[in-house]
Amino acid sequence: MTTATPQPRLTIDPVRWPDVAHVPHGARARIGSIVAGRIFRYAVSRMSIRVMMPDGSILGAGNSDEAPLMRVHSPESLLRRIGTDGLIGFGEAYQAGDWDCDDLAALITEFATHVEELVPRPLRRLRATYGSAAPRSDRPQPENSRTNVERHYDLSNDMFSTFLDPTMTYSSALYADDDESLVSAQERKIDRLLYQAEASAGTSVLEIGSGWGSLALRAARRGATVDSVTLSSQQEKWANKLLAHEGVADKARVRICDYRDVDGRYDAVVSVEMIEAVGLEFLDAYFERIARSLKSGGRAAIQAITMSHHRVQATRNEYTWIHKYIFPGGALPSIEMLRTSAARVGLELIDDLAMGDSYARTLDAWANEFDRHTTQLDRLGFDETFRRMWHFYLRYSQGGFTSGYLNVHQLTFVNNGMAA
Repeated sequence: MTTATPQPRLTIDPVRWPDVAHVPHGARARIGSIVAGRIFRYAVSRMSIRVMMPDGSILGAGNSDEAPLMRVHSPESLLRRIGTDGLIGFGEAYQAGDWDCDDLAALITEFATHVEELVPRPLRRLRATYGSAAPRSDRPQPENSRTNVERHYDLSNDMFSTFLDPTMTYSSALYADDDESLVSAQERKIDRLLYQAEASAGTSVLEIGSGWGSLALRAARRGATVDSVTLSSQQEKWANKLLAHEGVADKARVRICDYRDVDGRYDAVVSVEMIEAVGLEFLDAYFERIARSLKSGGRAAIQAITMSHHRVQATRNEYTWIHKYIFPGGALPSIEMLRTSAARVGLELIDDLAMGDSYARTLDAWANEFDRHTTQLDRLGFDETFRRMWHFYLRYSQGGFTSGYLNVHQLTFVNNGMAA
């Protein structure tokens, strides 16, 4: 008996989204779906979730209405995607509308909490069979860096403005209490980084990774002189316009420059969630550039998303849905990696603030705002597949921080003067 290849539920542009529009078919896809079905049923049976199938049957160990409910609309399509492309297929299945969930962050939190036990031990050796290698053009080589940055940060300033706070700060805020606003928490985050770096009036500051200029503006208002570098042309234009509008263009500038090409010596270096784009093999080069840019005794304040060391080692060669659709070339380090790499060039870690709870809350605020602006996003040319992709990314990340699978740290280093 021949089974027809299932089709995506949504109308998907096959040119823009070829792998979302295409449901795997053929013998490999059918066999893969059988294996994926076993793994999927095994996994959900160990999690406090509910999975509703099209016939109304429920899988999973969730035994109350409070357990997140995953509604599977196209089980064959979902399993073929997972069986062919693993977790990339799981994400593409969501983009295609093969499944939905009203509380995606809670669902992902459960998956992330139980990540070590999702696959039956006898099948774990098959994991590599379903892995994909990163395209050569995505790898974090110097020649790819600008393209990788542009593919995310140059999507559209208007798109980012739909969900970021008015300061256009695209990194974790630092909340002091349950009632604090996102804007206030973002300012608190920036102020702490500047304080840790000792970036005060009369000091020179290098910022690696400009964002849309909120940190450079705040440092300039303190009386510091700021040299901020980015590879995003959209951010460079926005940030310099902001600095001019606020009357601090004589104190702060944003320019297109790879961090490896920075010259000069500064009293302080600040870098906020840029290290994730560096690549694990280039951590030493990143810290060497910071050390060479810092005057002896100067401080560097870095905000970095991290994973536990054993998870980094287990996943460092994996090509994931996040790589494919959100952050090409990205890689999350461990605190151990950062400390060791920095120490090689005389940068001593003197302070470490973990703030993963704040990131989960930041992402929740972003996702809520993003979902409120469907009509505006549609007018900007971002179709339903894109919106589902971005919703999945924000809630997926929120679940990672809520579960503790991911963390974010503010790290302060002092330059002991080893780098020439």
